[in-house]
Amino acid sequence: MTSLLIIIVLVLLGIAIWQLTKIFDLTQVGAASGSDNSEVANDRDNNVNGYLMFAFLGFIYVFTIIGLAKWGHLALGTPASEHGPQYDNLMTISMVLIFVVQTITQFLLHYFAFKYRGKEGKVAFYYADNDKLEFIWTIIPVIVLAGLILYGLYAWTNIMFVDEDKEDTLIVEVYAKQFNWEVRYAGEDGVLGKANVRYIEGVNTLGVDMGDPNAQDDIQASELHLPKGKQVIFKFRSQDVLHSAYMPHFRAQMNVVPGMVTQFSFVPTITTEEMRLDPMIMDKVANINRIRSEKSAALTADGKEALAPYTFDYLLLCNKICGASHYNMQMKIVVEDEADFNKWLGGQKTLGAAVKESQASEAPAETPAPATEEQPETVVADTAAVAAAH
Repeated sequence: MTSLLIIIVLVLLGIAIWQLTKIFDLTQVGAASGSDNSEVANDRDNNVNGYLMFAFLGFIYVFTIIGLAKWGHLALGTPASEHGPQYDNLMTISMVLIFVVQTITQFLLHYFAFKYRGKEGKVAFYYADNDKLEFIWTIIPVIVLAGLILYGLYAWTNIMFVDEDKEDTLIVEVYAKQFNWEVRYAGEDGVLGKANVRYIEGVNTLGVDMGDPNAQDDIQASELHLPKGKQVIFKFRSQDVLHSAYMPHFRAQMNVVPGMVTQFSFVPTITTEEMRLDPMIMDKVANINRIRSEKSAALTADGKEALAPYTFDYLLLCNKICGASHYNMQMKIVVEDEADFNKWLGGQKTLGAAVKESQASEAPAETPAPATEEQPETVVADTAAVAAAH
């Protein structure tokens, strides 16, 4: 405790000395305006600061160029959904506009800071206003932003419009809980059964109301399979906290909110196998496996098991910090041809059948029938016969 008090006293003493030094420096302002020790900036100081502004501008541009060259390849690449190209186009337009405006405004900011740096004997020119100039720099951003917003609303409407009455539509429920995803497919009736957390029991981990006729043919799965070229309507529910279903390659994200159902829809356009042959994906996979190979060499040298090679898969991720294991909340997504999808779906057990099997396996074993009055006599007779034999 004494050591702590000594440290606190020393810190406070240092602060006090520093403040006294600043007060002393302030008392010297104006006392020696012509000397180099004056706190008032002279032409040399202003020139240095002006050139430093240009140096910082150069740093911004160089860092931007290096960043694009070094990390630009980490972009998501080819979109795997029907609306993906429109989404990427909107993002590209926005980023190009931001980059151009940032480049111009940063140059003007630093250039004017240098051009109009302080000079001894120079008095600032009072410039009240210029209506024409103010109109120009107001109307240009208005036009640009209005165009960007209108195009964004158009894209948003196209992406978010969900036609649930459209024929040949797959309805999938995505259920979130710490720290796992589960999915439920509508059966042949194309309608998901009602669900509520109060019905969660045994294999019915999604809380489906098994009294609902539409629930009997629902299919519950731990892996998300999607057919290529078919509209998929996702219904999102959460069991506990706020999650966010994020499927980056499909340019899709939707908050999963406890107590309500949110939805999103898209059409997958590239199967998993096709995406694995995409040049950018192949480069990323090769880079990941190179890193894994280096780590595996170190692990095997320590007598540990090597890392398995990485294979690309689409993933459903959680994009909201939902707890300690949020980082590991993911589900594999498989996009395949419709024939392969139908084959996989046909091999899955319906929820109604799964619940019945679970109930049957949990039923108590049959109790043996009670002994009849004749059984004791038989036992006695048999016992007497055994005794006589001995």
